[in-house]
Parts: sequence; structure tokens; C-alpha cells
Amino acid sequence: MSLNYQATRFTCSWPWSIGVLLCDGRIVCGCADPYAKRVLGDTRTSSVAGIWRGPAASQLRVDINAGGSAFCGDCALKLPLEDGQAPPQRDLDVSAIPGRLYIECTAACNISCFQACCAPETGITRTRQAGMLDFDLFRRVIDEAGPALGRLDFFNYGEAFLHKRAVEMCEYIKTKFPHIYLYTSTNGLAFTDDKVRQLAHSGIDEVTFSIDGSSQDAYVRYRQRGNFDKAIANLRALIDEKGKSGGDVPFVNWRYILFNWNDDDDEMTRAQQMAADLGVDRLCWEITDHPEEGFSRRFAPGTPDHERIRHQIWDHNNLGNAIPGATPRAEIDVRTVLPDLPFLARAASPLTMTAQVRNLSSRPFRAQASYGRRLVRLGAQLIADDGTMINRDHARAWLPSDLAPGAQATVQIEVPAPAAPGRYGLKFDLVSEGIDWFEACGSPTTTRALWVR
Repeated sequence: MSLNYQATRFTCSWPWSIGVLLCDGRIVCGCADPYAKRVLGDTRTSSVAGIWRGPAASQLRVDINAGGSAFCGDCALKLPLEDGQAPPQRDLDVSAIPGRLYIECTAACNISCFQACCAPETGITRTRQAGMLDFDLFRRVIDEAGPALGRLDFFNYGEAFLHKRAVEMCEYIKTKFPHIYLYTSTNGLAFTDDKVRQLAHSGIDEVTFSIDGSSQDAYVRYRQRGNFDKAIANLRALIDEKGKSGGDVPFVNWRYILFNWNDDDDEMTRAQQMAADLGVDRLCWEITDHPEEGFSRRFAPGTPDHERIRHQIWDHNNLGNAIPGATPRAEIDVRTVLPDLPFLARAASPLTMTAQVRNLSSRPFRAQASYGRRLVRLGAQLIADDGTMINRDHARAWLPSDLAPGAQATVQIEVPAPAAPGRYGLKFDLVSEGIDWFEACGSPTTTRALWVR
């Protein structure tokens, strides 16, 4: 069913890139569909490829290319188009498998988050045709989709680890398809000590614990029926087991939603100290405008306090960290013969430059990391003379070794000159590969002029 009138014009990339498998085997479009209103197909009776290239998904892509679809209803993932703005035209000849997949083990939850759409009281579990994802169906989906997947998000609605075989599912994914970046988010309350320690050895790449407070009183206001001490104990056990293994995965996040009952300095400072003491990799604040009577006015966008923590907010960037000193920050010095002179190069010829890189944060910069992610390299971005970005990934150089806090290293980087003569610029920054550029979380960059003859 097509819908192309001005008042509802929008675009969206989800039908081209990301699928969501519900616990009953149906695939829906988008992770913002708690009650399964936008079903594309059912893996109990069809293959993933048959659904992804099937009539519902194919018509949806046609409609979105035309400016909108009634299928999308009230989905919060829609991106409105301005008056007169043409909708982006994406290729309708899609791959057989999406590059990214969400897997929902169950829509059930062991707590009730205050006024959340997925709280048990909303009846969300009654919108699923099965309570728990069948393990054989899970394996069939993974076996088909795994070779093409770049990332798998092991959660959706509900608490994934209420499924008795959830950790085994993580092990299956990483054993059979180690190239998949496997991520999960959990309230941390469904684990036994043995299970959370088993998860540390599963190969999973990243685990987020959602813990909104640093005391039981503040925490339970939102995570109703939750147990702060148990969540922290399981977080501690995961980090402890990771340390025993000597590996660098899983990367462990503590995500803390700010409300008006947990946004005071004492509660937040205590969380920062606890995260540092536990060895959490990253603590981030999350900003919400829900519920109406509960969201943090103190940290609302546009306020001075919001600006103060901006780089530590979950959705702002992928590197910012509320643990003091843990946000990556570097000083990069790339010198010409005289400070004001440009680099000179011949068209299409390489130019070798030397940079001094200093670690200004309290965490080391890793020169190597599992699966090629989170290792730190020096990057040279090619920009036009007016500062317009031409190529963000113009050149890379390896650090000679891990760079400890406060330490400095000399890094040589070979930069190809553009084929067209003219005046350019080179912006130097560090990048955590597969995650983000340091500039995104406030680290300074260095720019030098490049004249190509």
C-alpha cells in the first residue's frame, strides 16, 4: 500500500540494511516496533532471504523511495523530508541478507521499567506467538544469515538472558561466524554468577549493562522490582572474568539514563567512582524526554549542564566516557620545516610525514585489538582549501606500540598526494578503528596545508 502525500513524506534506511527477528520467528522492520505491527515475514515458513527480498519488504522500499509508506505507521525511526526535498533514491536490488540483524530471545522481562512501552504490564508478551526463541530456529537463521552479517545485536524488547540458552546462542554465533561483531544490552539481573562468567568467554564483543543510578533507592525508581546490588555484582563478575582471561573482549559499558531522581552530583559522582573501581570500559549518560514527570530537566538539551557532559552522552559519539580522564584525548604535532609553510608534493605522489602523538587521557591507546576494532591509528583526512571534507579515510598509520597515558610516540605516515594539482589541507586525528574518530569526543585535531604541483 503506497502513501505519497506531502504531510507524511519521510525516508528511512532500515529496510535496506537492518532486520529484526522477534522471539516467535517473525521479522519486523525496525527496532521501534514493540508490538509487532510491521511484519515483513516469518522465518518459520520462509528463509531470511525470501523475506528480505519478498513482496512486503520490496514494496516498502519502492514506497520509501517515493517518499513514504502507510506500512510504517507511527514508527519513530522515520526521517521527515523537508517541503520540496526529494527522497533519497536507494537501490531496489538489495542483497539477499541484511548486513545487520537484531535477535530478540524473548519479549518477557524480569523487571518493570517505569512507563516503558516494553514493561510487562503493557501486554507486550501477548503480541508474540511464542514466549522464547526456539533454539533450532535460531540456528537455522544464523546459519543462513551469518556469512553476510557484519553485526548482530543480541537484544530487542525484553531481557535476552531470561532465555536459558542465551549464552549458548552467543557462543554459537561467535564460534561459527567469528567475523560478526556481536553486541548485547542487558539489565544484568537474569544471570547467575556462572552464566555471566561464561558470557565473558563466549567471544561476545561488547556488553552494555543498563544501570540507572548508583544506589538502590535511585535505581529502583525506574527499574522497578530491580536489584541494584545484583546488577553491580554481575557487572563485577563479567569484568573480573574478562581480566582473568587476559583478553580485550568483551568491551563493557555501563549506561546510565538520567532522570530527575538520579541526576544530582552525589549520585552521578558515585557512579563515576564505582565504574572506575570496577574497571568498566565506558560509562555514559543517556538523555531521555520520557516519562514526562521523570526526565532530567537539569540535563535537557540546551542547558549548561547538558553542554558540560555533552561528550559523555551515549548518543553523542562512540568514544566519550564519563569516567574521569577516560575519554580519549591526544595531542598531534606534525611539523613542516617552518611552522607556517605548507607541505609540497607532486600530483599522485606519496609524501612521508612524521608526527609526534601524545596520549592526554588516563587510558592506554591500543596498537592492536581483537577483530581489528578499537585499535588506535593515526589518520590523515584530505580536505579542500576551504575546509570541506574530501576523503576522511585518506591515509592511516600504525602506532609503534601501545601508548600509555602521558606517553609520546613518533609515528610516520605516508600520505598520497591528490592527482589534481591545487591547494588542499590535511587534518590529522586519531581513530579507534570501527568505533569513531577522537575528534567526535572533543579531542583536538591538527591541520596542515598541502600544495600539490
